[in-house]
Amino acid sequence: MSIDYASHYNQDRLIIPVSLMLTEGWQRKVFMDDPAGPIEHFEWGQYRVMGKIHSAEGEGAGKDICLLKGEVRPWAARKGHRLTPDMVAVVFEQGVSTLVIGNGVRGRLKVTGKTRRAIQQAGIKKLIVETTPEACATYNRLFQSGESVALLAHGTC
Repeated sequence: MSIDYASHYNQDRLIIPVSLMLTEGWQRKVFMDDPAGPIEHFEWGQYRVMGKIHSAEGEGAGKDICLLKGEVRPWAARKGHRLTPDMVAVVFEQGVSTLVIGNGVRGRLKVTGKTRRAIQQAGIKKLIVETTPEACATYNRLFQSGESVALLAHGTC
């Protein structure tokens, strides 16, 4: 397979499409690297945020994270693969204008219409739902530009 890596650069970041990452031959599943951060690295079930590891192996906040106001915490409310309003309520009343949801490496986490409406009713002006590698890059870009943004990210499927 021939890969044009130059087409996947976004400023100083290499964003690798999930379809390429899931092909054979990838020794290590690094999905996102951005030294400027705050999310510096993401691979299957593991983030490095502001120098600290959060992983499925029990390090830090775990494989499902909430990044809000520069603080990483576990996204403990996430259960299953259908998001309900109570699973995203942690970001309500936090002064967030944009919510980025990382719906997993393969996009398996679904955001229901009821949940989308609850987010809008909570006063969050913009909702972005992307695969987790893309969501991490989007969060970084918005955070670096000074936007009031929160991230809820599922670190596996």
